[in-house]
Amino acid sequence: MSMEIGSLNSESLNRNVAMSVRGGTGKKQGGVASKVEPFVSPNEHNPRELRSWAKRTGFVSDYSGEAGTSGSAKFEAFERKGGGSSPKIEIDPVVGRTRRDEIETESRGGAPRAENGAVLDERGRKEKERDGGERKVALNGNANNGMVNREGNGHGVSAVAPVNEEKEGEEGNGDVKVNVFPEGEEHRDGGWQRPLGLKCGLKENPGIVPLIYYGLQHYLSLAGSLVLIPLVMVPVMGGTDKDTATVISTILFLSGITTILHSYFGTRLPLVQGSSFVYLAPALVIINAQEYRNLTEHKFRHIMRELQGAIIVGSIFQSILGFSGFMSVLLRLINPIVVAPTVAAVGLAFFSYGFPQAGTCPEITIPQIALVLIFTLYLRGISIFGRHLFRIYAVPLSLTIIWIYASFLTAGGAYNYKGCNPNIPSSNILLDACRKHAYTMQHCRTDVSNALATAAWVRIPYPLQWGIPIFHFRTSIIMVIVALVASVDSVGTYHATSLQVNSRPPTPGVVSRGIALEGFCSILAGLWGSGTGSTTLTENMHTIDITKVASRNVVVVGAAFLILFSFIGKVGALLASIPQALAASVLCFMWALTAALGLSNLRFSQSTSFRNITIVGVSLFLGMSIPAYFQQYQVESSLILPSYLVPYAAASSGPFRSGIKQLDFAINALMSLNMVVTLLVAFLLDNTVPGRQEERGVFVWSRAEDISTDPSLLSEYSMPKKVVRCCCCFNFKCLGV
Repeated sequence: MSMEIGSLNSESLNRNVAMSVRGGTGKKQGGVASKVEPFVSPNEHNPRELRSWAKRTGFVSDYSGEAGTSGSAKFEAFERKGGGSSPKIEIDPVVGRTRRDEIETESRGGAPRAENGAVLDERGRKEKERDGGERKVALNGNANNGMVNREGNGHGVSAVAPVNEEKEGEEGNGDVKVNVFPEGEEHRDGGWQRPLGLKCGLKENPGIVPLIYYGLQHYLSLAGSLVLIPLVMVPVMGGTDKDTATVISTILFLSGITTILHSYFGTRLPLVQGSSFVYLAPALVIINAQEYRNLTEHKFRHIMRELQGAIIVGSIFQSILGFSGFMSVLLRLINPIVVAPTVAAVGLAFFSYGFPQAGTCPEITIPQIALVLIFTLYLRGISIFGRHLFRIYAVPLSLTIIWIYASFLTAGGAYNYKGCNPNIPSSNILLDACRKHAYTMQHCRTDVSNALATAAWVRIPYPLQWGIPIFHFRTSIIMVIVALVASVDSVGTYHATSLQVNSRPPTPGVVSRGIALEGFCSILAGLWGSGTGSTTLTENMHTIDITKVASRNVVVVGAAFLILFSFIGKVGALLASIPQALAASVLCFMWALTAALGLSNLRFSQSTSFRNITIVGVSLFLGMSIPAYFQQYQVESSLILPSYLVPYAAASSGPFRSGIKQLDFAINALMSLNMVVTLLVAFLLDNTVPGRQEERGVFVWSRAEDISTDPSLLSEYSMPKKVVRCCCCFNFKCLGV
């Protein structure tokens, strides 16, 4: 909408501007021909809806930020001192920002104009040069830096900065430029500034030394998510300490490779790819299949090859989902109300493993949990050398401290029992007197692992290092559904991270491109044999929030160091020597954080809506209760497996019986997975129960018109030019190219 303000006296200008703010209509006077429809706010409105309405109507606030002073009064004062020139405001009706020729000045004598509306007046030109350029009246709350004054609710409050009064004797015939930008941003040189509080924006390059520091910092804060999954999986698979070290090195290598690929060819957001907890529960289900329980010879390699084949099939499905463009259609049905409980269920699913495993050594696990909570919650505001070290390095710092403490306990004889061999704890199970201490010694001692002694200094992970993958229908079906859950998880992470780094929500094509690349990266994970697929780490949102670093270059540099560390075999061996009970205590915090980050997606919807509360509550409860029903059929396995692994053995003896063993295993396995049941219930309810778009959160996640009409926003997600040319030849427009 174009709004023109002609040559009016101060009284009529003030009246018309005030009427435009109230949404009223007025008669044509002095060139005022625009009509603004009244804005009626719904009872339960989305705060961001006001911004959208301002874009559509061209609304310009006349509030100046000073008590009792309106913007129109300032324009009136400017008109008195400036010789009677009046501004002409033009606002782009689609983007909601002023064009370059937003305000034009007209001289009373009718000075000639150029094509773009500039006044060809010698006096005005000289005065403009003397003043240093155009004076700006910022409409985003701060005339100096364009930042928005943010309050506790997280929404910006725009205000018109007052126009500085001119000195006596100076004539104010210069141009006045009004900038209307979205909250917290200012358009400069074709791009968006980083949001308030970020140390490093998406496209910024802080220099070589800061890049290295921030890159290592980023991955150290994610250390728990990257390396602790093998400590859970490999011992259950029957692997040795050397196998655990090899799997950790493989995960580090794949995480570096896939992160670099995603940074250049995926969504191009600063997201770390790695082994996700989404794949851990289905992997434990496959590992605890009945035919593998009594397998002794080459058990680890056989199960790993089974996992590799299943991951490759599920990843191919995920790639097809993205490259075909079907993910763009599916995004219409995936909203925050679906994503929030699904991701939360991923973390809550491991409650049977967390403290039951950590409780074997309470003298070290309880201090570990307490220390990480103290660092993240109680000491989060303490700054050392200008950095919140306790908050950023909470997990690695607390793990290191308690690991040293556990080493002193081990050296002091806390885990030495009379007549029991501390060097080979597993052998003590043969003695009646030592049987009850064998489990404690194996999981609590810091000198049990021989990974450091057996690992090579240099080892490069290579494809098919465990052998040729094994493909079975039952495990492939499980991983196909799990790949869909991983895609839903990534969709929530894409949107949340894009708003963190001050970009607009990605278009469906960009999301499809990211999902397609994640599928390709999971194929690589299946070929190399990491035991899990590769997907976007949900914890990355928390890392960006605490480090205030959202640079794409930082993530790439950190990924390069990750690849370098994967070649050093002793690094993986050192991480593999972490006591299992200590790792379980850290995972208690990581899984809780995953559940909390999942529920945080509700902020994009109306979280107080009874509709949304009911859907989330019902989906979470049924997502925990229905798998518990399937997991109770454990008459045979409960006598063999540890208690914390019993829930993952339901696939072999579940209640579903169709006569087809492969299908029975797949259905019982899927219905015993909390995240799968939660996704099904939430997806069904959210897409069948009536609800407004603002209520469901669709309004925030589907504003693709911002990007499609603004090249500066599109550049945030655009791929390198050579890749774009190649994709255009193959007509990959569905991928946002």
